Amino acid sequence: MGRIVVEVMPKPEILDPQGKAIRSGLERMGLNAFADVRQGKLFHLDVEGPVTEEALTAAREAAGTLLSNPVIEDVVAVRETTAEEAAQ
Repeated sequence: MGRIVVEVMPKPEILDPQGKAIRSGLERMGLNAFADVRQGKLFHLDVEGPVTEEALTAAREAAGTLLSNPVIEDVVAVRETTAEEAAQ
């Protein structure tokens, strides 16, 4: 079984209140190494058999139409998982 990963992030010009809340929480925990936090979405799309170019094309279409809101989000990546990711 193959897996495709789709990463979606808010566009840079869009406010990210969840990211700001996470950064604030990190600061309260004493974790001050981070200048900013942006929260996005990660999707795992499993396919029967190996990942094919056809499956990647379908995943790109789904990413641009259903998995993201193109007005406020960018699709950052659509890719096959690595062996290390698949083992997790």
